[in-house]
Amino acid sequence: MMQTNRLAPSPGAKCTSNRSLNVKINRFSITSPSRIAREPCVAPRATSPSDDNGDNTQPPNRSIPNNSQSDLDDRIMSGEFTDSGSTKEKLTRPIRKMLAKDPLGPGRAVAYQLAQIGQGWRRVAATRMPTATGDIREIVGQPVFIPLYKLYLTYGSVFRLNFYAKNFVVISDPQLAKQVLLTNASKYSKGLLAEILEFVMGTGLIPADGEVWKVRRRAVVPALHKKYISAMVDMFADCALHGATMLGKTADENEMQQQQFLESNSSFYKPKSVEMENFFSRLALDIIGKAVFNYEFDSLTTDDPVIQAVYTTLREAEYRSTYPIPYWNIPFLAALVPRQKQNTAALQVISETLDELIARCKKLVEEEDEEFVEEFLSKADPSILHFLVASGDDITSKQMRDDLMTMLIAGHETTAAVLTWTFYCVSDRPDVVAKLREEVDRVLGDRNPTIEDMHGLKYTSRVIAESMRLYPQPPVLIRRALEDDVLKGYEIKAGSDIFISTWNLHRSPELWDRPDQFDPERFPVDSPMPNEVTEDFKYLPFGGGKRKCVGDQFALFEAIVALAMLVRRFDFEMAPDAPEVGMTTGATIHTTNGLHLVPKRRVIVASSAIANDGDDVAHSNNANGAIINTPTAAAKEMAVLAFTDAQEQNPQN
Repeated sequence: MMQTNRLAPSPGAKCTSNRSLNVKINRFSITSPSRIAREPCVAPRATSPSDDNGDNTQPPNRSIPNNSQSDLDDRIMSGEFTDSGSTKEKLTRPIRKMLAKDPLGPGRAVAYQLAQIGQGWRRVAATRMPTATGDIREIVGQPVFIPLYKLYLTYGSVFRLNFYAKNFVVISDPQLAKQVLLTNASKYSKGLLAEILEFVMGTGLIPADGEVWKVRRRAVVPALHKKYISAMVDMFADCALHGATMLGKTADENEMQQQQFLESNSSFYKPKSVEMENFFSRLALDIIGKAVFNYEFDSLTTDDPVIQAVYTTLREAEYRSTYPIPYWNIPFLAALVPRQKQNTAALQVISETLDELIARCKKLVEEEDEEFVEEFLSKADPSILHFLVASGDDITSKQMRDDLMTMLIAGHETTAAVLTWTFYCVSDRPDVVAKLREEVDRVLGDRNPTIEDMHGLKYTSRVIAESMRLYPQPPVLIRRALEDDVLKGYEIKAGSDIFISTWNLHRSPELWDRPDQFDPERFPVDSPMPNEVTEDFKYLPFGGGKRKCVGDQFALFEAIVALAMLVRRFDFEMAPDAPEVGMTTGATIHTTNGLHLVPKRRVIVASSAIANDGDDVAHSNNANGAIINTPTAAAKEMAVLAFTDAQEQNPQN
């Protein structure tokens, strides 16, 4: 099982761990909102001896001391940011009060008339949407979805958030989300999101609106057919094996150091950890490079200019999504500011690389003699780019680059974030890991997963689903009203920017039982895989409606394969000196200080339960050293999963 020596308290004991998601907002220190003020992935309350029901299958709840409640939370709850009532009534109130003191009478009559008019103003104001105002400096550079949760608890499921000249309508209601994303989808565009991403994605599938979006969707969606997804699952497994090899090197180094430590009777041993957010970011980049345009990044082992350019561009997109003043739109500033000069250079590197890949793909299509059919898949190059070129998609090179960049960024960032937070959630849940491994051992044994296995890895998929509920990617969906609409009785004017808070929907105590606890079994394995339809828009892991992510199945299978293959091969424990993980907002939810885990090769008891042929013998110790051959009569003997570079060369039994 995953080791939790440092983090997991003994059954029935109170947890005093200081591992938390602390976030700084200027001088105000806030944790996740009061109902989430806890160690994430568990219930948000302190435990007591009376809470112990004798069931040790779940670790005790972890909590954060009361003194960690943020000043900003208290200020929100106090109504400090509330903008209520009628402005006109407030402005005329001092005059009315002064006139009411007129001893002669005329002033009192005018005051009475003003009071009557003021009552009418207040009645009109009472029908307005609840409004919160504040200083945008309070949240710049910080995870905006955290204070949005507290504001939701204070102002309700729909309210207006004003920051100087900026204002947004914040939605935390599943039916309102359904209205914006599905029922009245034609009334809304990507708006602010398209403006933020235009510099890197242009008119790619995510930021595009109107006719451009319709045309590009019709071109791209057919490329994601079953034969393609099946080929990609095979590729996911190969990349996961490559990642396992890299983790294995760290595990072997630690084992060697530990042995030297024991032999030398040294008083200090510090295992080497792997920063898993960076690891998954590179793994996902390798996968999406092959899937989209058949490019071998190999970022797990190398750093070339293209990789650095991709990451420079990603960080710039995240920076622009949270910075209040778009100074980069001012030409002379864009040319003078160092980070903008770096971004321009990075975009040039990526653009030139994509042009080369497009030209190479066109040449390959011209040379190969393959008929383009409905589920066309080139054996030499099964990428989406090859499909688009072979289909005769008549678009400009710029539009092709926009599409490829959109898929590169969207398909890379989100999956990396999902895997990071999934491993965070299971890192101190040996009960969850045990169930994961039982399923993976039973379904896969010692072979790579295939697309047929995706339906058999039911519990594994629920672990991913629950991770995406607690840490939705992205935590906020952005829309802009193209025409007037009405939400919950409130008028929404054309041009209004809408924030659909998936974080609030996924954490709402009104919508979920134990909303802050990591519980994969809330999604039963004998029920359909949860999505926006099965959960009636209270769960939006891939958005919903017409603009739902077209690569949802691709991303889900990628995460399932990586989780299954890595958990089967390694134990993970938090590094002894690991900093607090923390949260920060970018295109997705990032850690503040990284997720530092120590990998250790898994040791298992061989059992016939994972034998392919059903004999009383577990898998043989084949050439790749997968599992040592151990009869079940000697099941208590330990076998080591020694996955080495050899399996990368020969991944199948």
